[in-house]
Amino acid sequence: MISVNVDLGSRSYPIFIGRGLLDQAGLLSPCLNSRKILIVTNETVAPLYLHQLRANLADTECYDLVLPDGEQFKTLATVGAIYDKLMSLKCDRGTTLIALGGGVIGDIAGFAAATYQRGVNYIQIPTTLLAQVDSSVGGKTGVNHPQGKNMIGAFHQPRCVVVDISVLDSLPVREFRAGLAEVLKYGLIRDSEFFDWLEQHRDGIESRDSNLLAQAIKASCEQKAAVVALDERESGVRALLNLGHTFGHAIETATGYGNWLHGEAVATGMVMAADISRRMGWLEDADAVRVKSVIRGFGLPVTPPAEIDESIYLNLMSSDKKVRDGKIRLVLLKSIGEAVIEENVDAGLLRATLKAGEALCES
Repeated sequence: MISVNVDLGSRSYPIFIGRGLLDQAGLLSPCLNSRKILIVTNETVAPLYLHQLRANLADTECYDLVLPDGEQFKTLATVGAIYDKLMSLKCDRGTTLIALGGGVIGDIAGFAAATYQRGVNYIQIPTTLLAQVDSSVGGKTGVNHPQGKNMIGAFHQPRCVVVDISVLDSLPVREFRAGLAEVLKYGLIRDSEFFDWLEQHRDGIESRDSNLLAQAIKASCEQKAAVVALDERESGVRALLNLGHTFGHAIETATGYGNWLHGEAVATGMVMAADISRRMGWLEDADAVRVKSVIRGFGLPVTPPAEIDESIYLNLMSSDKKVRDGKIRLVLLKSIGEAVIEENVDAGLLRATLKAGEALCES
């Protein structure tokens, strides 16, 4: 087992990474406030792992809530169902919520934990690669609004994160590849050597070699933990983690939540960010082509949906959380491994990227 620490002073917590961790009940014991636990999961994950987790919490007062699966259920109404369950069980501030699932479950359960009785403990047990390397770490919780993704939420750090690599064995190929988008992101924004390593080990990673996955997840979590420790509430450097997300969130919203997986939309968004970085004269043409090639090589989409025109993009991007004083702020690339936040993007260059379609990152 590998452990990565998220250093936030008195609210620091460990990320445990390894195989078979769901069977190690002792990992969770120090993170429980009392014997009362509510596991929040969904109808896809529950048949696979709920019984296993509950068996290892047999000495607690453990309950569960199984929610429908899908991004379209990441709503206030679903959070209300968690509140209803907590109230019916007469849960108090000593209760611990456990999020057993992907990023949607983690965000929903985390938001419920942040707001129930003004805050209770929660633990993240992510079951998708994307959640393991990104959404389970850092304390961002929330739900979507019809006009924008993750527009309603709170910062609320978990007590621990348990990353059991074994659960990736059951993850569908499409979901696995979507998670790789967030892994590639860390190389693009902060670590060119990691990006090189991912490119070199693509075949082994795609075949889900345990040792390579452990290395990739550890490196990703270390990058995320370092950034969160510097800027917990995204007032500065943490915004760099949003490479591709402003474009990606617009794609998710415009196409209907769940039709494009988050990682798929982010992958295409990163290609769009590379394209505009190239147009601005920052990113070398060859590097922009390489970004697109590597992302496509991992089986991810690199072309935005044709039905979204520039007016739709601009409308949705202007409602993004990263907008300041009416200006769209984008995370762009100076080079592979160096990202910057830019709010003075030339409107003509932005429109050219939004119109580029299949020609993104091509001279």
